[in-house]
Amino acid sequence: MDTKTRAKQAVDPHPLHHKVSTPDLAYLGKRLRLERNRQGISLREVARRVNVSPSMISQIENGLVMPSVSTLWSLATIFKMSIDELFSHSKRVRTQTRVDNRNPPGAEGPVQRGDSRERLRLAGGVLWERLTARPEDEVEFLYVVYAVGAESCPEDSLFRHGGKEYAYVISGRLGLQIGFEKYELKAGDSISFSAHQPHRLWAIGNEPAVAIWVILNRRNDDRIGNRGSG
Repeated sequence: MDTKTRAKQAVDPHPLHHKVSTPDLAYLGKRLRLERNRQGISLREVARRVNVSPSMISQIENGLVMPSVSTLWSLATIFKMSIDELFSHSKRVRTQTRVDNRNPPGAEGPVQRGDSRERLRLAGGVLWERLTARPEDEVEFLYVVYAVGAESCPEDSLFRHGGKEYAYVISGRLGLQIGFEKYELKAGDSISFSAHQPHRLWAIGNEPAVAIWVILNRRNDDRIGNRGSG
């Protein structure tokens, strides 16, 4: 298998049987910009807290660049948003109190069909798909793919956020660093850890790493700017 074919399958491991909506970069950027303005935080201040350039934040907000895993986690933490709120069809307004019980596209009551999951393709070949039929307040339930060579952040820039994470590896091999400890997870392995600890994820080997991920109580984090080990 040549490199281009492997890379394509890494990002979408089931190209013929897994038709899902394309992530809306414009929606993601607009959602982040509106929330930043609503909270009265300057673009430069957000960039300082996330530890990226103001131009990078501007490009993300204008739908020109998809953020990395660590950058998106940091932005969501700063704005106290759930990842569910950033999927293109998750149009729930955070300030509303009435629960909207209408089913989003692809959902049948509590059932989320596998051929219509909402997805986010993040920078560097990381794919997230939401496994719940609608946004949840206290849990994020995701199907995650790390393409060949993909990583959540550079080796020297571990990140952290609120909550606790649980993962089960379906296929491939996934590297996980928590603090100074490194682990290699293969198909059938599972792990749980506090996301308050600095951590990093990456694909190992020449095939994608595919896993089911659960994050509980992610917004239970009073810190602003959660990057690094400090």
